[in-house]
Amino acid sequence: MEEKILNAIQDIYPDDYAWCYGCGRLNEKGYQLRTGWSGEKTVTYYKPRPEHKSIPGFVYGGLLASLMDCHGTGSAALFLHRKNGNEIGDGVTPPRFVTASLKVDYKHPTPDGETLKALGTVEEIHPKKYKVYTEVFAGDKLVVTGEVVAVVMPKTFRTDEKDIKSSI
Repeated sequence: MEEKILNAIQDIYPDDYAWCYGCGRLNEKGYQLRTGWSGEKTVTYYKPRPEHKSIPGFVYGGLLASLMDCHGTGSAALFLHRKNGNEIGDGVTPPRFVTASLKVDYKHPTPDGETLKALGTVEEIHPKKYKVYTEVFAGDKLVVTGEVVAVVMPKTFRTDEKDIKSSI
């Protein structure tokens, strides 16, 4: 049985900010990663597609970096949304984050054909800046570790949906 996230933070991002190649629910060509809670940790599941191979039998490292990146920003959004007294589905728009830095450590080659599981732990650095420590597993094997420093999206990043759609 494949794991699924029932309530993902990306499900409630406003449409204007739901176009990310990694986690945008409105980007039909993207990965559409979804991040939710698993106890006190954050979790994202993703089953790589055949075109995500680096060489036969193994997943492309760039996909793993994208998983780490979007899991990190989604985790920061979940954390701050909850810190502000909100939960997914309560009608409150969550904060949107962008990546300030990304560190990825490849521990083992990642076999294709398995669902990947990213587990994150969030640390507040500043009210608008969070560090997310993530471990990625292929089955029971730890294949990638790393961290994302995520910051609340600056107002200068904001644009209207028409501009976003025309750039895809």
